[in-house]
Amino acid sequence: MNRALPDVRLRVPTDEDAFAWHRVFADPEVMEFHGGKAAELSVYEELTARQRRHDAEYGFCLWSVLDESGEVIGFTGAQPWPREWGPKGEIEIGWRLGRAHWGKGYVTAAARMTLERVRAAGVSSVVAMVDSRNARSIAVTQRLGMRLAETYLTPTSQREGHCYRLDL
Repeated sequence: MNRALPDVRLRVPTDEDAFAWHRVFADPEVMEFHGGKAAELSVYEELTARQRRHDAEYGFCLWSVLDESGEVIGFTGAQPWPREWGPKGEIEIGWRLGRAHWGKGYVTAAARMTLERVRAAGVSSVVAMVDSRNARSIAVTQRLGMRLAETYLTPTSQREGHCYRLDL
């Protein structure tokens, strides 16, 4: 049975959102597939600043996800794939959410909004790079209608990563 998805709002990240992202991502469970721990605050300050530039340049970015009460609970969005390996030159969608909000449909709702926004910005296809052990994110890609297209061995961790694709 399909349940109603929660109401979420996406916004271009503010300077203050760097603090929220740092706090939300301080949970080792949240960071299990992203190095195991939150980065230093300065990394999130640079990341939010870069996302503001991406929004101005591309019309999309990694947006802060706000729940019904207006609390920042994570991010979702799209950006050019930043690495020299993998789907170079493609637009990657992604998400990261605070543990207290898992399993409630927030990521699916926010990711669907992301797809609408990148389509409106003229993007014709997207990829999602997911650690092969990350069953929760793989389930999100399936709910979005993405298909497994390729696998990669990540250079730093030597773990298998899945590349999911979706034509918009």
